[in-house]
Amino acid sequence: MTRFARITGTGSCLPPRRLSNADMVEMLARRDVETSDEWIVARTGIQARHFVDDGVFSSDLALQASRQAIAAAGLEPDAIDLIIVATSTPDMVFPSTAALLQHKLGIAGCPAFDVQAVCSGFIYALTVADAMVRTDAAHKALVVGAEVFSRILDFNDRTTCVLFGDGAGAVVVEASDTPGILATDIHADGKHSGILCVPGHVAGGQILGDPLLKMDGQAVFKLAVGVLEDTALASLSKAGKTAADIDWLIPHQANIRIMQGTARKLKLPMDKVVVTVNEHGNTSAASIPLALDAAVRDGRIKPGHTLLLEGVGGGFTWGSVLLTY
Repeated sequence: MTRFARITGTGSCLPPRRLSNADMVEMLARRDVETSDEWIVARTGIQARHFVDDGVFSSDLALQASRQAIAAAGLEPDAIDLIIVATSTPDMVFPSTAALLQHKLGIAGCPAFDVQAVCSGFIYALTVADAMVRTDAAHKALVVGAEVFSRILDFNDRTTCVLFGDGAGAVVVEASDTPGILATDIHADGKHSGILCVPGHVAGGQILGDPLLKMDGQAVFKLAVGVLEDTALASLSKAGKTAADIDWLIPHQANIRIMQGTARKLKLPMDKVVVTVNEHGNTSAASIPLALDAAVRDGRIKPGHTLLLEGVGGGFTWGSVLLTY
C-alpha cells in the first residue's frame, strides 16, 4: 500500500503586543528615523506586526502554536513521534529549539531538530517531514515555524525594521493511505547570501560581525518573483497539475507586491491568495503556517482543497509544497 503524508491539524501564535504602523512611526521618531504609514503600506502592504515581550522566546511561541495544532488533529502530545522546528531565531546556540519545545510539550524520546532556511524554513521542514512519514520513519510529525525577528532588527534602518514581526505556526503531519502532500520542490543558491543576511556570530564570548538583519530589498524582490514562479510550476508539474487546479495560494508573507507578482505569473486572482502580511508583517519561517492556520480557522480552506505553499528567503533559499488539505 502506498503511504502518504497529510496535514491533519494547524495552529498559530502571535504575541499579544501589536504594533501598528503609527506605533512604529512614533517609536522610530524617538530615534530620529523618519517613516510613515503611507510609505510602509505602499511598499509592503504591512499595517501592523506583533513583537514579543522580554523573556519570551521562539520555543514559547512554538509551544502555543503546537498545542493548537495537536488539539486540532485530535491527538495528545505523546502521540507525536517527530518534531521539526524551522527558525532563524533559536532560543540559544544549542540545544535546538525543537528539543526545548519537546520538553515543554512534556514528551521525550522522539527525534527533534531545527531547520535553518530562513523564510523558506517551513517549506524545507514540511518537505523533510513528508519524506520521513512516507518512508515510515515517522507516523505523526509536528512541523513548526517560529521566529522572534524583533530581536535581530536594526531600528535605525527604516527599510528593514518596519517589515518584520514575531510569531509561530504549526501543523501536524500524519501518515495516510490517501494523498495529502502531492509534491515538494526546494532549492538554494549561496551566491546570493549577501542580499539578505545577519552577518554576525559568537566567538570567545563576544559577538563578532554585525548581529542585525541586512537586506538589499530591490535585489531580493527581483530574485523572489522569478524563483517563486519556477518552484510553483515545478511542484505542479511533479503532481501532474496546473495552476488552474489551485484553490488557494499561500505564499510567504513578505511583501504584498511580491505576492501579487507571483499570483499574476500563475494567472491566479488575488481572491485565491491567502494574505496576512497586512496584520502580521514578515514573520519569516512562521509566515506560511500562520497564514494557513488563519484560512483554515476562518473556513476559507476546506477539506479537499488544493493548496500551493511557497516561500523564498535568505540563503538564498526557495521552495514550494503542493497538497490536498
